[in-house]
Amino acid sequence: MNTTINNYKIKIIRKKIKHTYIRVKNETIVVTTNYLTPKIYINKLIKDNKKTIEQMIIKDKKNQELEKDFYLFGKKYDIIYDNSIPKITFNDNKIIIKNEKELNNYIENIIKDIYLKHLNSWYNKFEENIPYPNLKIRKMKTRWGVCNIKNHNVTLNYYLYKYDLDCLDYVIVHELSHFLEANHSKNFWQVVSKYYPNYKEIKNKLRS
Repeated sequence: MNTTINNYKIKIIRKKIKHTYIRVKNETIVVTTNYLTPKIYINKLIKDNKKTIEQMIIKDKKNQELEKDFYLFGKKYDIIYDNSIPKITFNDNKIIIKNEKELNNYIENIIKDIYLKHLNSWYNKFEENIPYPNLKIRKMKTRWGVCNIKNHNVTLNYYLYKYDLDCLDYVIVHELSHFLEANHSKNFWQVVSKYYPNYKEIKNKLRS
């Protein structure tokens, strides 16, 4: 069995499950499968899905770059910690702040304000009758947003602050549209395109 793909190590995890799954994270290709799955099957599965795995590797590398660098609504900043300054200071492409805790507090406060303003703005643009959404913010690994139709909750991914504001706006429109169409049917995308005509472009940006 190949032990690496593009310098990414392959790790096999065996569990009491029916199917085999492949994911890529932190420079590792993780194959989760059943205890009885033969190695020859795993090797063939990896070989047959090599192109998909290589795409997952590219995405993983981009995610690692995002984690290393600091972005605030699409703009990259260098973070400088200085315990002597009284408050956060922006200087061109630099943010000067006391410590990491202060930075995290600043991020949480600013995104609450910006996310809510943009949510209210888009809610008021909808011509259809939809319930007023309750904003929730969560750190999510696999979803940019969630709409709970029953509770009228719209949950936005905490990490959207790393991307341009058009990404935030698209996710908001996407979730508000679910109040009209619960699934991702043709009608749903018609609602999304009505308010965000270039949604496909933003979807690709979030995927990359």
